[in-house]
Amino acid sequence: MTEDLLARIAAALERMAPAPMPAPDFSAEAFAWHTDPDRLEPVTRVSRVDIGLLVGVNRSRDTLVENTRHFARGLPANNALLWGARGMGKSSLVKAVHAAIRAEGHDLKIVELSREDLPSVGRLLQHLRAAPHLRFILFCDDLSFSHDDQHYKSLKAVLDGGIEGRPENVLFYATSNRRHLMPRDMIENERSSAINPSEAVEEKVSLSDRFGLWLGFHPCSQDDYLDMIRGYCAAHGLTVAEDRLRAEAIEWQATRGGRSGRVAWQFFCDLAAREGHRIA
Repeated sequence: MTEDLLARIAAALERMAPAPMPAPDFSAEAFAWHTDPDRLEPVTRVSRVDIGLLVGVNRSRDTLVENTRHFARGLPANNALLWGARGMGKSSLVKAVHAAIRAEGHDLKIVELSREDLPSVGRLLQHLRAAPHLRFILFCDDLSFSHDDQHYKSLKAVLDGGIEGRPENVLFYATSNRRHLMPRDMIENERSSAINPSEAVEEKVSLSDRFGLWLGFHPCSQDDYLDMIRGYCAAHGLTVAEDRLRAEAIEWQATRGGRSGRVAWQFFCDLAAREGHRIA
């Protein structure tokens, strides 16, 4: 093989290789991680609600605020799994806590990582590790794994960190509808069909044990549901007679087959629209 041919092959391989990701500009407060190519895109406006509007999750709120405050101050803190009922404010709480800690004067950043991009988390951590003067909440929303899903192995790089360890300036928060991040029927099926039932699911089930904090979110009571709506009305300056608000809110949740913070917000949006009231 001639030197000229080798040079042409080397040049072709270099053209095919992706360009290295430039050093991120961490001047924004929030970022979204994307791949192909790798990049940290600043989020100019984070979609979130004020922490005071999150009703019925006081214990989880206080625990997460304290844990995040410790981390922002450079103290030991735990990765957190927020699990439980849909629409009860798990992801809203993470974003609201981030804003609350920043309001205390801490330059805390938040980076959103999608479940589909978990295999690239090692590369992301390298970029965050290279900015030791900053502190980052790495946030993965709606995290769960199916029977043949191997993404959970990538998550161990965040929770355990491998030989390098998790970067000291990175904390991982995840939300999930599942306490063990995998379907209950999948756990039962593997236990019943495996030669060694306990080992069959131990690796995946133990993944959730690697979170230092488990914060549970449960279906809200009717009183909490109504308090959520009243809070939205007060925050956005919408005045409605209490008897009417209560009757219409209960009818709305009955048509939806359940109560949650998401259902409360959806009712409030409908109510505001019918009243001709704009939501800022």
